[in-house]
Amino acid sequence: MSLADTLKGLVGKGKDAAAKNAPKINEAVDKAGDFIDQKTKGKYSDKIEKGKEAAKKVVPPEQPGQPGQPGPKI
Repeated sequence: MSLADTLKGLVGKGKDAAAKNAPKINEAVDKAGDFIDQKTKGKYSDKIEKGKEAAKKVVPPEQPGQPGQPGPKI
């Protein structure tokens, strides 16, 4: 197995882990942004908000039916 194949496998595992933990990751992004906004006394609120939204777009949404996730409602 080449290095490229190994890296592709790791990226895939990272995406799966991020999708399984999307709510936790988004909550952490919000907390970090709020903390930074508080420390800068609101001086960069607009930029922090844009950064939080950009970070949330990178996290893949939860996929129903994955292990540990509820399946589709019938």
